[in-house]
Amino acid sequence: MPSLLYKSLTDYNSPLFRTQLLNVSAASPPSPPPPNRNLSCRITSQSMSCSSETPLPTLRTVTIPYYELKDKDADLSLKIEEGFGPNGLGILSITDVPEFPSLRRNLLCLSSRLAALPEDVKKELEDPQSRYNFGWSHGKEQLESGKPDLLKGSFYANPLIDVPTNDTYLIQRYPSYCGANIWPLAALPELEVAFKALGKLIFDVGLMVAYHCDQYVSRGMKMRKDEGLEQILLRSRCHKGRLLYYFPAQLSNHEENGDSMSSWCGWHTDHGSLTGLTCAMFKRNDVEISCPDSAAGLYIRTRSGEIVKATFGENEIAYQIGETTEILSQGYLCATPHGVRAPKGKEASGVDRSTFALFMQPDWDEKLKFSEDVYIHKELIPSNDSLTFGEYSEMLLDKYYHKKT
Repeated sequence: MPSLLYKSLTDYNSPLFRTQLLNVSAASPPSPPPPNRNLSCRITSQSMSCSSETPLPTLRTVTIPYYELKDKDADLSLKIEEGFGPNGLGILSITDVPEFPSLRRNLLCLSSRLAALPEDVKKELEDPQSRYNFGWSHGKEQLESGKPDLLKGSFYANPLIDVPTNDTYLIQRYPSYCGANIWPLAALPELEVAFKALGKLIFDVGLMVAYHCDQYVSRGMKMRKDEGLEQILLRSRCHKGRLLYYFPAQLSNHEENGDSMSSWCGWHTDHGSLTGLTCAMFKRNDVEISCPDSAAGLYIRTRSGEIVKATFGENEIAYQIGETTEILSQGYLCATPHGVRAPKGKEASGVDRSTFALFMQPDWDEKLKFSEDVYIHKELIPSNDSLTFGEYSEMLLDKYYHKKT
C-alpha cells in the first residue's frame, strides 16, 4: 500500500488546463488578483516524460532570508506571490536559518544506518495498520511502472507529538494520523533526537512562512485570523516527517528507468498544506560527494505546462504548497506537480541519497470550508461544502486506492 496521504491523489486523466499569467508591478505590492476559477493546473501523466537529450530549463527557487522572514512587519507579498502565487513554481526557500546545516547533517547521516539495521529489527518498526505511515516502510509503495518501489526506504514519524491521541475510535478511523510514533530506541537511539530536532526547526520556520502567506492571501479574500494557514498548522496534531534513503544505485536501475523524469519519485502534488524539504545528501562508500549527474533532482510542471528543474541551496529549507492550501486559499496559493529524477550513468553507480521532508497539514478534525467554485476533487465535496481534513483524506484514499474493510 503506497504511503500517499501526503501526496496528491489527483486524477491525472482529467483535462489539462492553463492558468493565466499575472502582470505584477515591481513598484508596489498590489492586492492579489482573483485566480481564474475555470482554469486548473491539473495535468495528464502522459505528458510527464522528456528525452534526456532535450535540455530543460533550470530555475532557482525564490529565496527569503531568515532575518526577513521572522520580521512580522516585513512585506513579503511579492516574494510569496512569485513563489507560491498562480504564476509561481509552488516552491520557495529560506536562507541562513540558524542551526539548520548541522541539524540536517545529523539526521541525514543516520538514514544509511537505519536502512542497514537487521531485517528483523526493521520489521518491528513497521506499522501496517497505518498503511505504513508510521515507522519503517520499504517496498510498500509502487513505482509508476506498477512494480514495488525497492529503490528507497522511508521512516515516518510525527516530530512534534509522540502520541497524538489515546482515543481508540480515532486511531482506528484515522490510523495514518492518530497512531503513535515507533522509534528504534535500542538499535538506533540517536534517530529520535535528530529527527525531532530537525522536524521541529522546519516546523517553526514553516509557521513563519505560513504567517506571510496569510498576509498575502488576506489582501485578496476575507479571512478570519483562525482561518489562516498559520493558525491551522499551529493547532494541528497531524504533522508528519519522512526520512528517505535511496539505496546505492546500480547501473541496471538507471538503464531500466530510461528517460523517466520521475525515476526516484513519481509525479505527484502534495496533498497537505505546506511541505518543508531539505536538499539531498549523496554518498559513495559512506563518503559525501556532489550529485554525480547534473540532470538529476527536483522537477516541477509549471502552470504553462513546461517541465523545469528547480534548485535550492544545501543550507536552505525549501517549502512547497499543498493542495489543501490551494483549496482553502481559493487559488491564491497554488500547488504544483513535481517528481524527482535519479542520477544516470556510470558515475551514479554505487551512490546513495538521503533527504527529509516535513508534511505540515491540518488536524484530522479541522473543518475545511470549500468555496462554491472549488475545482480540485470537486466530486468529493458534499452539498454543505464542509468536511474535516480526516474525512477528506480518507475519501481520497478510498477513491484512488481501496475502501477500508
